[in-house]
Amino acid sequence: MPDQAFEGSSDTAGGALTAPPAVRVQGLWKRFGEQIAVAGIDLELPAGKFIGLVGPNGAGKTTTLSMVTGLLRPDQGRVEVGGHDVWRDPVAVKSRIGVLPEGLRLFERLSGRELLAYSGRLRGLPGAEVDKRAAQLLDVLDLAGSQHKLVVDYSTGMRKKIGLAAALLHNPQVLFLDEPFEGVDPVSAQIIRGVLERYTASGATVVFSSHVMELVESLCDWVAVMAAGRIRAQGTLAEVRGTAPTLQSAFLELVGASGRDTGDALDWLGGGAR
Repeated sequence: MPDQAFEGSSDTAGGALTAPPAVRVQGLWKRFGEQIAVAGIDLELPAGKFIGLVGPNGAGKTTTLSMVTGLLRPDQGRVEVGGHDVWRDPVAVKSRIGVLPEGLRLFERLSGRELLAYSGRLRGLPGAEVDKRAAQLLDVLDLAGSQHKLVVDYSTGMRKKIGLAAALLHNPQVLFLDEPFEGVDPVSAQIIRGVLERYTASGATVVFSSHVMELVESLCDWVAVMAAGRIRAQGTLAEVRGTAPTLQSAFLELVGASGRDTGDALDWLGGGAR
């Protein structure tokens, strides 16, 4: 598909141009041996939105994000970010995205400030601009007091925040986050949330995976529900929730977990040891 296909499409009713998607995924597959992790999914993620990719553990969320961001080659399918093919034009795509993967490996023998200086210069930003942006990010993310501390000594929340700072430093159009709030204390989570809300308010796009429905419901404009390697629903929060009282209840119904109970399987549990 040529790049110009993403320049906007004509609305047949009024002739107006509709905004192109930030990310387009077509027929994406990934197998690991006999295990199908992602089974031919299609997605169109709108630009300028806070987007949640939600699903139970093992649904294929991390595998999908890894393929979308160029970290894992798909067996089949196509991914475009801003009109550029992730695998045919990787330089153009990676200059436009920021990524905070789950279990991010950092250069632990650098200080937080050194890590940002290295990341920014690796991106080709002028040194003075890198230093200015790094100082601002460290301050906003409440890391200024620890900027000269080695990353190896950072807590989980601090690692998430310095990883987010590195992902934002070059001001990407689309930011991909895999479980960004996992293992993060409430104070750090609130700081991260504030930065992301400010980022999307400027017109940028955030795509993040999670299995915490309350968090997704409070943050996201648009949601895709994934289970067993397939997309079960996608659309605005209201569309996906439908008539369900909460996203959690809609999610359980979509993934086939609604009404499950243990029955008599654990009738021995409780009441003290026997």
